[in-house]
Amino acid sequence: MTIRLNAAAAALAAATLFAGAAAAQGQTYTLKVTPSTVAWGNYDAAAKPALTIKSGDTVVVDTVLTNNPAGLKANGVPDDQIEASLKDVYANVPASARGPGGHILTGPIAIEGAEPGDTLEIRILKIDLAIPYAYNGFGPAAGILRDDFPYRRTKIIPLDRAKMLGHFGPGITLPLHPFFGSMGVAPPPAMGKWDSSPPTIIGGNMDNKELVAGSTVFLPVFAKGALFEVGDGHAGQGNGESDVTAIETSLTGAFQFVLHKEKSPYPRAETPTHYIAMGFDDDLAVATVKAVRNMVDFLVATKGMSRDDAYMLVSVAGDVDITELVDRNKGVHVMMPKAIFTK
Repeated sequence: MTIRLNAAAAALAAATLFAGAAAAQGQTYTLKVTPSTVAWGNYDAAAKPALTIKSGDTVVVDTVLTNNPAGLKANGVPDDQIEASLKDVYANVPASARGPGGHILTGPIAIEGAEPGDTLEIRILKIDLAIPYAYNGFGPAAGILRDDFPYRRTKIIPLDRAKMLGHFGPGITLPLHPFFGSMGVAPPPAMGKWDSSPPTIIGGNMDNKELVAGSTVFLPVFAKGALFEVGDGHAGQGNGESDVTAIETSLTGAFQFVLHKEKSPYPRAETPTHYIAMGFDDDLAVATVKAVRNMVDFLVATKGMSRDDAYMLVSVAGDVDITELVDRNKGVHVMMPKAIFTK
């Protein structure tokens, strides 16, 4: 379901959310969660777009958490607090359309004119908590300590949306920093349907807690229209996401999409304070090599540095962080502070 807002409302919302950038250009749309506007567990160049927009347009996107209504109810969530859209998706998306991954992603969103070899810039303008609770859970098939915890457990975490706090348990209160665990584009058409679980060259399940409102993601385009999908909402997370889940919840996000006719070799991002280069691989060491090389390439291309100096700068000023350890492909990201660049 898509709803077009009037131009005045679009301009006001975008100008407020993106503080003076060119976000007020273009139209603003909303994309709700329905059985026909979600991709269950996959990225696919053959998928029919749920919405088609132009470069510069903004989309307000609803997402639902990755859990089923019966599981939420069994763990103490009252039935009237379980979203009707989640129930609708579980009841009406056929089994043949699900998988191979488990994430319920909203989209795909097609960008007119996007072609393989382009770069899609995704400006994350705003992220809101959609429901007053989240969950964390582990099981015997995932997580970094599978042998230590060979059983399943789920904890419901109440969220205080006014104070932006999560109540984990007695005496433990968590500050909330909402972000989308999964943001990605379709793989090359010849590669077929890709599992939403492991992050890779298309982005996808990056689980990067730095990608909060005000940050920007840059993804390479591999298929006509790019076909962006988003979901796996997190109210917060620790680096590593050690037990395989974060503070999992439903989010609403506002995104502006800008198409660039230039190649992005690997997923990158930017926050108000840092440049971020990412690397993904099933071998943590290889993922680290990819992330560091990605940052070196970025510094050479955008700061005019020699490769020698760029490599040295990563060592003396860059923070190499483990994004996540538990989605088959591991994630590493390099944080480079903007403040060190004085010219």
